[in-house]
Amino acid sequence: MVRLGTDIYYKKINNFFTDSELNFLKKYCDRKLRRCDFYNGPDEWASQPAWRDDDVMSSFLETKMPLVEGHSKLKLYPTYAFWRYYVFGGKLPQHTDRPACEVSITACMKKLSDWPIIIGDTSFELNEGEAVLYSGCAVSHSRPGVYKGEGLAQVFLHYVNADGLFQHHKYDNFYKQYGLKDSLEDREVLEKIKYNYETSLHNTK
Repeated sequence: MVRLGTDIYYKKINNFFTDSELNFLKKYCDRKLRRCDFYNGPDEWASQPAWRDDDVMSSFLETKMPLVEGHSKLKLYPTYAFWRYYVFGGKLPQHTDRPACEVSITACMKKLSDWPIIIGDTSFELNEGEAVLYSGCAVSHSRPGVYKGEGLAQVFLHYVNADGLFQHHKYDNFYKQYGLKDSLEDREVLEKIKYNYETSLHNTK
């Protein structure tokens, strides 16, 4: 499904990273993994190597924003970047995201073995350099089963609509200030977003 504008759902973006960017990122991912300076995620992520507040990925969060704005047809604010190196035993259960992830990118930086990401009712097998743009708050997303491959480096770039109801999450300010992922008001908006998405699915059948 592709619906862009007020409610963004999801679409694939080919050549999200240029060849030179991808060459850099693949080397960077390898170096970071060898240094073992990652943190292990919570149990549901099966302790996969992951990095927060990574200066390189945060730089791509900003430099790639015009490209994401072009595809989403929205004016955006950046919130945060995060990346993970999936290894054998990795899991990604079905979920939706917090308000800071209103408009999201998941992009493949390095892949030794296939493992598709499922967004809504669509399965995407991303090659290196490809990405999916999606509404993380509205559309559930996951990966099937347990990863049995040799390695998959994935970066997540998150934004909010500059003209939307989650502007207070720009630069992840709400989380940084209160230590909370959302407010009661945010949750009401999230329910409406999910309802609109489910209604759109019904109307297209």
